[in-house]
Amino acid sequence: MLPDLPASRTEPDGSAVVRLLSYNIRSMRDDTAALARVIRACAPDVVCVQEAPRFFRWRKKAARLARATGLLYVAGGATSAGPMLLAGLRAHVERTDETLLPRTPGLHQRGLATAVLRFGGARLAVVSTHLSLARAERYEQAGLLLSHVRALGEPHVAVAGDLNERPQGAAFRRLTAELQDCWAARPWGGRLTSTALDPKKRIDAVLATAAVEVLACGVPAGLPGVSAADLRDATDHLPVLAALRVPASGPATAAV
Repeated sequence: MLPDLPASRTEPDGSAVVRLLSYNIRSMRDDTAALARVIRACAPDVVCVQEAPRFFRWRKKAARLARATGLLYVAGGATSAGPMLLAGLRAHVERTDETLLPRTPGLHQRGLATAVLRFGGARLAVVSTHLSLARAERYEQAGLLLSHVRALGEPHVAVAGDLNERPQGAAFRRLTAELQDCWAARPWGGRLTSTALDPKKRIDAVLATAAVEVLACGVPAGLPGVSAADLRDATDHLPVLAALRVPASGPATAAV
């Protein structure tokens, strides 16, 4: 049994502890009941989904997953080529953005799902991403992702997703030159994420700007009501769960 991950809460100074989950769900082609059990057991405030349903009746499938996990659809899915955001009622959505990245002919379209969320007096921008399988395109996408983060104009940003690359890779290192690798900052739980059946690689990650305090991050185990079979059957990746402390950012501002 793992030590408990810090619970979601609002601190007396207005800062917020936010539980963020990153999960490649393989278009819900596997055991969706097991998938819902895993997500619910993680008790996330925000879920950065990769490979969300994006074809026939994708909105209906996204809504079904949101209902099954007690969350709400926020942004993304087919409109961002797979990345999607879900959030709990605790999160107030200030604004959202769905971005398609430049596509290399013959390769899959990639995109970003973004939301600026307020938790009481704390505001956190969240980006879900899924980088290319092709090394050169993946490196370029890492640069575009960093430009996207800068353009948000928010000091507190979390980026999460399937990077399709190990930490020593060029794209991963390009990202961590500017963003914290949350597992490296405060490791908790397991490290390897792929595949769920036989994990040998860490290719899924939660990253954050320097102003976000990382309390813990890793692959959860010993989740209440979740078996090892659930983690294997839900999808082909293991989830990454992080607890982040976001400082208070003052009064709410109008969306732009």
